[in-house]
Amino acid sequence: MNRSLALLVVLLVVAVLGGFFLLKEKPPTGQAPPSPTPTVPRPESYTTGPASRDGIGKFYLGREIAHVMGHQAINWLERDNREAEEAPSAAISALEIQPDDVIADIGAGSGYYTFRLAPLVPRGRVIAIDIQPEMIEFLTNRARGKGVKNVQPHLSTITSLELPPESLDSAILVDVYHEFSHPVEMLASLYSALKPGGRLFLLEYRGEDPEVPIKPLHKMTEAQAIKEMKASGLEHVKTLHHLPWQHLMIFEK
Repeated sequence: MNRSLALLVVLLVVAVLGGFFLLKEKPPTGQAPPSPTPTVPRPESYTTGPASRDGIGKFYLGREIAHVMGHQAINWLERDNREAEEAPSAAISALEIQPDDVIADIGAGSGYYTFRLAPLVPRGRVIAIDIQPEMIEFLTNRARGKGVKNVQPHLSTITSLELPPESLDSAILVDVYHEFSHPVEMLASLYSALKPGGRLFLLEYRGEDPEVPIKPLHKMTEAQAIKEMKASGLEHVKTLHHLPWQHLMIFEK
């Protein structure tokens, strides 16, 4: 074999081996390739400044974060005229929930929405999430007293829901998101916990409407809410405008 032919053989062997190692491993017959992990856009960072009367001096995307309403406000959450003022039954009837869904009521508080959602998921459950142990104790006692089996009180942190990935069909936030001290981290945690196609139902008092009798920092404009959800990777589906005081905004993973 002359030197030119030997060199040609060596080059062919290198090419074949190189192609072998560059090939992607194929999944076994009948098994679909794994789905790619969605990339969540990186949110803007926080800023700080002088705190207003009802704020904490921490800002996200131009909005000052409001103080948290404590467990001492349970009576206000459970007030008799809440239906007349906010029409929560109309909000709940607009939600697209299936009987076997797992839904998280984030910032559940006294469970006003939690125990109205529970009958809608007889084969699923409502995870009632709060950062205050006092609220979790109240929810636990209330579920026991009512004999409700599909309500699961769950203590979270200020930065994480402490839920497994892709464990939720949907989540609801009622007049609480504006109080999140770490919205970037909490929305990232929520995004992870939602199943693909999972939905967020976000209710916030209308910041555009001066007639809504709520302190300004405890309200949000639709545009601001959409901007913050979009930064976390959640897509705005629609906003419903049939409630007296609130936006009902629907987002999807």
